[in-house]
Amino acid sequence: MKKALITGGTKLLGSHLADLLVEQGYEVHVTGREGTVDSGGVRHGVTVHACDIRDRAQMEELATGATYIFHLAAKGNVIQDAIDNPVETESVNVGGTLSMLEVAKAVGVKKFIFVSSAAVYGKQERTPLQEDLVPNPTDPYGLFKYFGEQLSLLWSREYGVPTVSLRIFNIYGPRNPIGSDELVIGRFINLRKQGMPLTIVGDGSDTRDFIHVRDAARALVLSAESDTLTHGEVLNIGSGVETSLKTLAQHIGGPVTYVESLEHSHSGPNRRVADISKAKELLHWEPQISLTDGLEELKAEVGVG
Repeated sequence: MKKALITGGTKLLGSHLADLLVEQGYEVHVTGREGTVDSGGVRHGVTVHACDIRDRAQMEELATGATYIFHLAAKGNVIQDAIDNPVETESVNVGGTLSMLEVAKAVGVKKFIFVSSAAVYGKQERTPLQEDLVPNPTDPYGLFKYFGEQLSLLWSREYGVPTVSLRIFNIYGPRNPIGSDELVIGRFINLRKQGMPLTIVGDGSDTRDFIHVRDAARALVLSAESDTLTHGEVLNIGSGVETSLKTLAQHIGGPVTYVESLEHSHSGPNRRVADISKAKELLHWEPQISLTDGLEELKAEVGVG
């Protein structure tokens, strides 16, 4: 039986990735930070470990015998958190990634899969966003994710650790975190549940690329099992569909209010959509779940009509 270790595996993407790997017959181990692990969303048969990815000795013990390490653990995916806490974010997102690459080297995994982010692009002059664009991150989270990509590339070149990096766009789906401090879908669903207007900064024309979590999880497994993606290659994982915040609000339903700004909210780029042709070509992957269907599933899960 093949073994997979997923760092940061108790949250949205990690829990769905664990589901998929279990279905495919893997022995699956996931990690989460001490005191924050909630295994309620993790499938039966997955072993959950509360630990810090910067603890090399413990992580080497967990990774021994692993075929793949999926490195999802990160701090500050809600960008404002990274802006408010850059030193701790760097320690986890850069130092933790470096530590896990050293673990991968020590135990001899078949591949290290680094989960990066569309935040590495920052603000660009053209869309859709292609992997060959020069990164231009506008916040610590995006910058440190880019560092993670470069570390993965270097560890492939210099130390022979097979790696691949996936730039995940705006992910959503079942088990989506809901609340006022979450990403846009989580914020909108939270407001809808409370019977409050969905708050949009600006006129609603800003766009994002929303990718369903199960589609993203499939891409992660395909990238791990690919025999050609081993030298730090970077791939976009998005829907390839540009959706305005106004359209997103219409899908979720309810009244909308427009404001000029929100306190403690990072605005980000005006437009963001992925060019996914590289993933289609190299992984033979493409999204299967539309935003309409995915949002209906999520709304049903949280009890929003």
